[in-house]
Amino acid sequence: MIPDDDPSRSLTVADPDDPGTTYISLVGNTYAMLVTGEQTDGRYCLIDMRVPDGGGPPPHRHDFEEMFTILEGEIEFTFRGEKHTVGAGSTVNIPANAPHNFRNASGAPARMLCMCTPAGQDEYFTRIGDVVAGMDAPPPQLSEDELAERRRRAAELASTYRSEFL
Repeated sequence: MIPDDDPSRSLTVADPDDPGTTYISLVGNTYAMLVTGEQTDGRYCLIDMRVPDGGGPPPHRHDFEEMFTILEGEIEFTFRGEKHTVGAGSTVNIPANAPHNFRNASGAPARMLCMCTPAGQDEYFTRIGDVVAGMDAPPPQLSEDELAERRRRAAELASTYRSEFL
């Protein structure tokens, strides 16, 4: 038996061009928070990621599932030490707890959707990144001290969001 409908939850239509979308600049990438954990009762989040050439996070792992669908360009995923180059139209699932990272090594910008289940990565990115005006907004010009503060905050909050940098 499935539970009754919860009328307090509403339909969500995600549009990266919606003026209400939050855009986060993080390590040179720009992330649009399309569907947040707040909207899904914590079940999942969906993030539109623009990754410039050379962009991507350091090696890490976390105890939640992460799935990427490449929309434009190509991304190099390193999964348990093995590299896989993935192009537009493909989807990659990263199992919980597995060491991984991704990098755009293509020489051109790339774009992908990232779904995390359960949610939380959306909140983590919002807490450690910088809000920018839109997907095409340049990243903020941060001083060395500001960059160090972002790294410190990311490391300090990682365990709260069930993540670990390797």
